[in-house]
Amino acid sequence: MLVLGIESSCDETAFGLVEDGRLLAESVASQADVHALFGGVVPELASREHYRLLGPLFDEFMESAGVLPSDLSGVAVARGPGLLGSLLVGVSFAKALAFGAGIPLIGVDHLKAHLLAPGLEQELSLPALGLLVSGGHTHIYYVESAGKFTLLGRTLDDAAGEGFDKVAKMLGLPYPGGRALDALARFGRKRGQINRKLFSYPYLDNKNLDFSFSGLKTSVALYLKNNPAILEQARSLPDDAVQLEEACAGVPELTELCASFNHCVSYTLCTKLRRAAGQLSLESKPVKSLIVAGGVAANTMLRDDLQVLAGQMNLPLVLPRFSLCTDNGAMIAYAGYLMLTAGYVHNLNLEAIPRGKNIPEDQVRLCAPIF
Repeated sequence: MLVLGIESSCDETAFGLVEDGRLLAESVASQADVHALFGGVVPELASREHYRLLGPLFDEFMESAGVLPSDLSGVAVARGPGLLGSLLVGVSFAKALAFGAGIPLIGVDHLKAHLLAPGLEQELSLPALGLLVSGGHTHIYYVESAGKFTLLGRTLDDAAGEGFDKVAKMLGLPYPGGRALDALARFGRKRGQINRKLFSYPYLDNKNLDFSFSGLKTSVALYLKNNPAILEQARSLPDDAVQLEEACAGVPELTELCASFNHCVSYTLCTKLRRAAGQLSLESKPVKSLIVAGGVAANTMLRDDLQVLAGQMNLPLVLPRFSLCTDNGAMIAYAGYLMLTAGYVHNLNLEAIPRGKNIPEDQVRLCAPIF
């Protein structure tokens, strides 16, 4: 079974091909250079870029993979959540392809696809405790199966990745700023510069599993207002990633701030995960692994802290490789493959679902699962 995946939920135009659960090919066109001029994703520009790129990229991708539309068993597309204009471009393209080739259409929940993505490289041990942490979402799930996710906690305002992006923008770091902030924080941590008194841990003085990172972002803004020299240090940094690593030694106050901020985010995520595992244990719900995915799952401090947490909970930690952390077509293809093998598809009236709205369970069952 050969399934094509299409991803266009934000600022990555991507395709993936999964054959019988194995990744056959993938391609990603980034819009980073377009949005770097504005320090963040501009929705109108993103949708226009998807419209411009999708057709030519599809032709090039299919030709390099040696695959024809008639070879496909189905086409899967990210239907949300995300930027509505961007999603509509991908969903419309997928509908046309499915109709023209006479193959099933599968609408994929972008968030669940992230958490299933590690299954492309290893067998997932379910049920699992899952953390989806990205620029737009910070969700904790109880993942019972590939088709059954229970939401345990979510962000109430800014997502963790949004916090990284906004702090990086405050500092004037090169876009995308999360990578540069991670490099500065990593250097600060090696130098023992994490200052646990610099910022308060956000939204931990409670018993729930939700997140709120807006207060932490505000604390950083106020700290920078009172310490303008840090902004001068940030402006002195080179744009080149290699040179940035070498320049870290000359900006000690900046590396302390980045390390302390990164620690606050990581500590908060790990604390809520530990709390979630405890609640599931009280409810006698088994957990066989800890799955963490999304763009922020590429953060090196978080990955290190998660390894420690998983060891303390005696659970295997499942992390996707770095290229599968960010938005990609491979994860959409894989999630679509799992749905199709279970016998679930969508009609051509499939709707795109923007961020902030729930993804409906509106798939239809075929006469029998496809094995």
